[in-house]
Amino acid sequence: MWSFPRKTSLEDSGLFKGFTDWHSHIIPGVDDGIPDMEQSLQTLECFERLGVGTLWLTPHIMEDIPNTTSGLHERFGELQSAYKGPIRLHLAAEYMLDNCFEERLKNGDLLCIGNASSRMVLVETSYFSPPMDLYGTLRRIKMEGYNPLLAHPERYMYMEMDDYEHLVSMDVQFQCNITSLAGTYGRDAARKISAFLSNGWVRALGTDIHRLSSFGHEIAVKCIGGSQKTLLSAVANMTD
Repeated sequence: MWSFPRKTSLEDSGLFKGFTDWHSHIIPGVDDGIPDMEQSLQTLECFERLGVGTLWLTPHIMEDIPNTTSGLHERFGELQSAYKGPIRLHLAAEYMLDNCFEERLKNGDLLCIGNASSRMVLVETSYFSPPMDLYGTLRRIKMEGYNPLLAHPERYMYMEMDDYEHLVSMDVQFQCNITSLAGTYGRDAARKISAFLSNGWVRALGTDIHRLSSFGHEIAVKCIGGSQKTLLSAVANMTD
């Protein structure tokens, strides 16, 4: 476990009060996330109790899960109709940088995240190895007028600090998972996100929730320290 001074559980930290969650898998039955509407609504109720204010719904789009934009809009509409609570819901997607993404990029068929003017697109790679021509793909995204927001970069085992510095020099922005700092994904991921926060490289935070049961355990048990809480608070309530 990654150890911090003055430990506070994520649940008790107050970090979720007014929190904007930039990464979640709550739309029911569209990927490997929440499987049905009942559990989606239970998850949203949990987020309400934590004080989450805004939620970006970012289902996977990849060769193995080729969700369509129209299909996701339909499922998102069903969730909006079923949910009567105060959390502001927005639809985007998490795109694997594969052939499916290349086709969507070519056709301008992307669900952006953030405000309309930012034209950010949440993208990911394999945890273990980069896609072919990673930097070239990121440059093409920018040439098409989009801004890449890299999902959970702290979890990419093939990247080291010089790789992240190169991404920052390309104006690639980072979306990190809030539970990474508490050691959920191991010491290396915790070390990396701490460095990102200290360097001011984190653009957005998210839960990356896939199951309410596992998330409930994480927020109740995992802990962060005082200095890390201060760093997280600096970016936790970004709404742009």
